[in-house]
Amino acid sequence: MHFSIPETESRSGDSGGSAYVAYNIHVNGVLHCRVRYSQLLGLHEQLRKEYGANVLPAFPPKKLFSLTPAEVEQRREQLEKYMQAVRQDPLLGSSETFNSFLRRAQQETQQVPTEEVSLEVLLSNGQKVLVSVLTSDQTEDVLEAVAAKLDLPDDLIGYFSLFLVREKEDGAFSFVRKLQEFELPYVSVTSLRSQEYKIVLRKSYWDSAYDDDVMENRVGLNLLYAQTVSDIERGWILVTKEQHRQLKSLQEKVSKKEFLRLAQTLRHYGYLRFDACVADFPEKDCPVVVSAGNSELSLQLRLPGQQLREGSFRVTRMRCWRVTSSVPLPSGGTSSPGRGRGEVRLELAFEYLMSKDRLQWVTITSPQAIMMSICLQSMVDELMVKKSGGSIRKMLRRRVGGTLRRSDSQQAVKSPPLLESPDASRESMVKLSSKLSAVSLRGIGSPSTDASASDVHGNFSFSLLGHGPPNLPSPSLPPWLAVQRIIPFSELALNAKLAFSILHKVHGTMATCLGEEPQLPPAASGFLGHGPRGWAEVSVWSGPASHH
Repeated sequence: MHFSIPETESRSGDSGGSAYVAYNIHVNGVLHCRVRYSQLLGLHEQLRKEYGANVLPAFPPKKLFSLTPAEVEQRREQLEKYMQAVRQDPLLGSSETFNSFLRRAQQETQQVPTEEVSLEVLLSNGQKVLVSVLTSDQTEDVLEAVAAKLDLPDDLIGYFSLFLVREKEDGAFSFVRKLQEFELPYVSVTSLRSQEYKIVLRKSYWDSAYDDDVMENRVGLNLLYAQTVSDIERGWILVTKEQHRQLKSLQEKVSKKEFLRLAQTLRHYGYLRFDACVADFPEKDCPVVVSAGNSELSLQLRLPGQQLREGSFRVTRMRCWRVTSSVPLPSGGTSSPGRGRGEVRLELAFEYLMSKDRLQWVTITSPQAIMMSICLQSMVDELMVKKSGGSIRKMLRRRVGGTLRRSDSQQAVKSPPLLESPDASRESMVKLSSKLSAVSLRGIGSPSTDASASDVHGNFSFSLLGHGPPNLPSPSLPPWLAVQRIIPFSELALNAKLAFSILHKVHGTMATCLGEEPQLPPAASGFLGHGPRGWAEVSVWSGPASHH
């Protein structure tokens, strides 16, 4: 999730009170709430009491006199950096203090009173589930209400999530984001004031091995079955004519488990597909369709005069990734408060290990770049949990003292109709290359927009960093790096034959990386991480006498 404060407003106090400056907090480019400086100061003081001043980022100080326009702009920038730093901190960003503040602010901004309402949630096959919730219910509350309505056991709730989607004219879903713990689903969807936006229930994990847990339950089995049939009908799962015939035969026999077992062997099973966009792979401005799943990003593309092809990028070979946003300035080349701004341009860029010693940046330009980044991070998180021997069931944080509300009236998951005949116009796809090292990519020094610096408003740019494998060449250390620590391998208990993780404290926050079959050279290798005070690098060395 990307937090920004792109603008301020001068507003009048209640009942004719004095005017004040309101700061508009956006999440992924959409207004979430409008708050005053004093409210954010109150949040900062509460976090300081709970976690101590040493873990908090700098907060802009109070001013004795009214702020000038320049000072308002400076405070806006400082508050934006503060909110981004708190959100990125794993301790502060997941705290109930921070999340409850944002939920209250969202409800107050949209002026939605707390009352009981009916909320429509869709299943992947379009089936509507109507649940009774409070307007002040958070995401977990609504998810539990849907589970209760469907009679899904509470120990399986963590396998599913709620997503905000935009329903297109053809009925397909364009995924906007996964609903988070800091928002109120009813307020989030109704504040968009468009019937196109819906809330959809979909499985939240990537590894199909977890299907076994879900399929042991009747409701879980039906949810997976309905989602899979829907994904096949949309063309998200790639099916040959013979496989389609086998699947339809299993449908006719009502053999749902066997249907899913066969579907698990198909390309792109369980993947999330994004809208068509452009990438610089394998050439600049190449139209692609991106899918995420099975610990990879898949790019489907067609070069002039060639067959439909696919290139796959494994998440464990991504050194790092980041999302950048830029907003072109209005014509005239200068920016001033209150002036109109152009449409936000979003890019996802990742640095990929093409061969043993060759890293390459690949950039995808898409309005769904942040959602793609979230998918990458969730795939890494899932791999980390699996490698550590943990359970996906624990990935859903349960509220202390929380109770699961069971619905008085329950609703069954409808069985989807038989698969339609395969689309004759749907092409078969071939791999772009047996090895990505054989693919020539356009070389770029760093991910950026094509616009010159003067065409980009700096206040609207941001960077998010993902985590890739540690067995990659390390760049030169940045001059502003303040903290660096040598980590003895004995502390990490590394095994060169297994995937491993390195956890390291950087400015009081945790930086994580993931890799497989590390081969540590005499030269430095390392990874990038982030903390509330900026980026930092942790490097790993190997030497003849001992490893560090």
